[in-house]
Amino acid sequence: MREKWVVINKKEEFEKLSKNVKENPLALRILANRGISTVEGAKKFLSPDINNLYDGFLLKDMDKGVDIIREAVINNKKIVIYGDYDCDGVISTVILYKALKKVGANFSYHIPHREEEGYGMHSGRIQKLKDEGYDVILTCDNGISAFEEVKLAKELGMEVVLTDHHDIPLKEVDGEFVSIMPKADAVINPKRNDCTYPFKHLCGAGVALKFSQCLYKKMGIEENEYKELIEYAAISTVCDVVDLLDENRIIVKNGLKMINKTNNKGLIELRNVTGLQDKEVNEYHLGFVIGPCINATGRLETANLSVDLLITEDEKKAKDLAKKLYDLNARRQDLTKESAERIVEKIEKENFHHNKVIVVYDEEIHESIAGIVAGRMKERYNLPCIVLTKGKEMPKGSARSIECYNIFEELSKCKDLMSKFGGHPMAAGLSLLEENIPKLREKLNNICTLTEEDVKPVVKIDLPLPLQYLDEDLIKVIEGLRPFGKGNPSPLFAVKDVEIDKIWLIGKEKNYLKLRCKIPGKNSAIDGLSFDKLEYFKEVYIDKYGEEVFLKACDSNCIRGKIDLIYYPNVNEFNGRRTVQLMIKNLRIS
Repeated sequence: MREKWVVINKKEEFEKLSKNVKENPLALRILANRGISTVEGAKKFLSPDINNLYDGFLLKDMDKGVDIIREAVINNKKIVIYGDYDCDGVISTVILYKALKKVGANFSYHIPHREEEGYGMHSGRIQKLKDEGYDVILTCDNGISAFEEVKLAKELGMEVVLTDHHDIPLKEVDGEFVSIMPKADAVINPKRNDCTYPFKHLCGAGVALKFSQCLYKKMGIEENEYKELIEYAAISTVCDVVDLLDENRIIVKNGLKMINKTNNKGLIELRNVTGLQDKEVNEYHLGFVIGPCINATGRLETANLSVDLLITEDEKKAKDLAKKLYDLNARRQDLTKESAERIVEKIEKENFHHNKVIVVYDEEIHESIAGIVAGRMKERYNLPCIVLTKGKEMPKGSARSIECYNIFEELSKCKDLMSKFGGHPMAAGLSLLEENIPKLREKLNNICTLTEEDVKPVVKIDLPLPLQYLDEDLIKVIEGLRPFGKGNPSPLFAVKDVEIDKIWLIGKEKNYLKLRCKIPGKNSAIDGLSFDKLEYFKEVYIDKYGEEVFLKACDSNCIRGKIDLIYYPNVNEFNGRRTVQLMIKNLRIS
């Protein structure tokens, strides 16, 4: 399916910023494209000051939750942190661990085993915790859907404080969906309808950070000390793919500075083992290098390994654990590649890609990578995708969606077919009986209102930018807008009719594309790299010029033709030499 290229047009917002903010016009254009149109918004974006973080007590029930933990600390009650096995759950647990340790609490933590307990609170575990003498449960990154489990804990005489960020569950009443929550002693979640917190898009670790901020305040600890926890929250904020705007931007921008100077032995060793020890760590490294290693333990063994790495003070233990995480992630990468290939084969054999919502079941897939595979399928077909595999008691899996399809809302309409589900508009987890899988597929597709236009891939371009304008100063302006991610994607620029005269197939498997692009009006050129467009370029080039011409070009490294490009510029450093280059995101033959 051919992509639709669209230039973002926020002329009014740009003109408003231009009149009132002294900043490079390119930067202001990008800010306007991100929905920032006020002077205050621009200043907050350009100068994400750590002191501008909101007061955690603005969160509904924060005062109640903190008072319960404060009273438990004073009276030496046993507290258990109840976390989750993904990166956000691990980091949230680490933040609360460090906070409770700081205030002198009598506590421990529990992270469910993915296969034995599954996501969220588990009734058997709650009974066991009660038997072990725990008085208070403090959740992080989970709990908002744990109705029966919270009810059991309360019946056993335990106090329950939920800290979570997932969407509030919905219940159909008289044909309308209304929000419902477990009857815990405190439910701290910025997405509560009755919560007036200014920012709704914190991840689980962001909520845990806020809880720590408020706990320190109530316990008389210097408020600035909670800021030491921001480096951990930054990892989750990137890895949980929440909007990198407003408060999240402050957390990540400042957290990255801390990570690059960290004293945490586990983070130091993780940087060493992943080859980042001499590099300036940025959001890419958090999302695609460090985060996946933290995630791999919960996928393939136990997430306790990742928690232990980040709380240990022992250098040798940190080194051993970092190596363990690295090896597990390498194994996870192999499993993902094999599983994705098998799922593509199954989808196309069963013609599921002709549905509006893909629902596919494969018993052989490791349940821990169902979400990654679902994400790959969503990218491949640009359709909402649910990948299910064999669970301990019943099939379970993960859903990943596209921008215009709220997977959480749509699954809510199929609640009767599932034993358990929860998530966000873009991602969800679910469990259901095997006989209900075809019924779920049928119902989701029957109620789906997606049109052909909805599922056509759209590439949003920030502005046309001819190659002759590119230099290191301009790239420095662009880099100043980092961190990039959801809500603040890497700016994309477009240029038409670029003459190419050199081609190289690079990489170990010769599966990457490098093109030399001539700069108009100058006796010079700039190289463009693509890591995923070689096959497409080959197809469209052969379609216009023929296979023989393409093969000769690859043999001689000389090529002719003109292309239109969507790109992101950066600076390549090699052997002490710095050159501007293009990262090619999309292309087509002119």
